[in-house]
Amino acid sequence: WVVVDGSNVMHWINNTPNIQPVRDVLLRLEQLGYSVAVIFDASAGHQLEGKYWHDDTFSHHLGVPKERIMVVPNGTVADEYILNAARGYSAKVVTNDRYRDWAEQFPEVRDKGFLITGWYRDGRLFTALG
Repeated sequence: WVVVDGSNVMHWINNTPNIQPVRDVLLRLEQLGYSVAVIFDASAGHQLEGKYWHDDTFSHHLGVPKERIMVVPNGTVADEYILNAARGYSAKVVTNDRYRDWAEQFPEVRDKGFLITGWYRDGRLFTALG
C-alpha cells in the first residue's frame, strides 16, 4: 500500500494546483503494482476549481474507487489522517512534505524510504521510486 498526499502532489508542477500530477503519480504506482489510497485537505477542490470537491468528485477525476479517496473534514489538517492511514496499512507516503511537526508522534517519517518524493523535469514525472 501507498498513501498519496493528494494536496501536496497536486502542487508538483510549478507549485500550482493541478490534478494532473496526482493522475501521473497514481499511474506510476499502478505500474509498479502498488495499492493506493489518496487523502486530500478539504480545501483541495477550492484550489483546483473554486468549489468543494467530495470524495466522489475526486474519484471521478482520478479514476480511483471512492473507497480509496478521502477528503478530510473542513478545518482539519490532512497530515495526521495521512500518517495514521500509512501506519494502519504499513504503507509508504507519496509527498514532498517532511512532516517535521509530526516526527515525535510518527517517528517513521524519519525512516529512509517511508516518504516518497517526486518532481517534474521537462514535463516528465520523476519519483524516488524510479
